[in-house]
Amino acid sequence: MLRPLFAFIALATLSASALAQDKPLAQEKPADPGRDLVMQKCAQCHTDSIWRDQRQNANAWEATAYRMMARGGIWTTDEVKTMAAFLGREFGPDVPRAKPQQR
Repeated sequence: MLRPLFAFIALATLSASALAQDKPLAQEKPADPGRDLVMQKCAQCHTDSIWRDQRQNANAWEATAYRMMARGGIWTTDEVKTMAAFLGREFGPDVPRAKPQQR
């Protein structure tokens, strides 16, 4: 009777540790309001390659956000500034590109 219980507990523990190792990097980083807004607002229409490839500073990202507002994006001025600051900091022209992860 106890043997199946121990087997179940061991299997559950191994599965949980295996799943924890497969977390995307975004979940491992601390919370960031700019990243959260980009994921909520921009990822509705765009894949992440759009901000990974453009490599603009915060001013250019802000201009991009306002162009998106002209196409239907609904954001406040504070949201635009927060997103632009995040994108400029994480995906600016001077930020080294992340190396692809190997499995």
